[in-house]
Amino acid sequence: MRAIVSATDVHRIHYKDIGVIWKLSTLFLQQIPFHNKNISFFCIGTDRSTGDSLGPLTGACLAEYKNFPFPIIGTLENPLHALNLKEHIEETYAKNPDTFVIAIDACLGKGSSIGQFLLQKGPLHPGQAVGKDLPPIGDISVKAVVNVGGFMEHNVLQSTRLYLSFEMSRILARAIHLAYNRFQSKQINDQNNYTYNNYTWN
Repeated sequence: MRAIVSATDVHRIHYKDIGVIWKLSTLFLQQIPFHNKNISFFCIGTDRSTGDSLGPLTGACLAEYKNFPFPIIGTLENPLHALNLKEHIEETYAKNPDTFVIAIDACLGKGSSIGQFLLQKGPLHPGQAVGKDLPPIGDISVKAVVNVGGFMEHNVLQSTRLYLSFEMSRILARAIHLAYNRFQSKQINDQNNYTYNNYTWN
């Protein structure tokens, strides 16, 4: 949905960095309260544009993980875009006003930023870069810079290489899934240590 890039308190990781999946998963572990069952992933974008397909590609990848328990809104089959974003936001918060939302979207930026993941606390503003008035969404924002902004954004998104959106979406989904598995492993280890200590002292 072409989110605008803000430079405030942003963690930046390039998709070609060594250990990118592990680095991203560590950030997600620090930022996402996986202990909270009321988490939703809003994967924003459309499959009708190569540059704007990162969100639904990420959602589709996440949906393939059978042990991933959180709602995923926005996939290739059912994209989350400008026409239904407000509806899904209202529906999500109507069910649970305390839902913690991770918003994922493609964005345009400087040439030197192409290929970077941008992670920050607070909502992203879908469509702001191209003048669309859409509601902000997300307790945490994850943006992926897929091309250069500033001129004829719609055409730029249409001409963005699908390879970049596809690769970045796969990395993002794997990192989120890894973060959740690391959280689960820590929970099991903590529980085992607690049981062992109680057994030892009793």
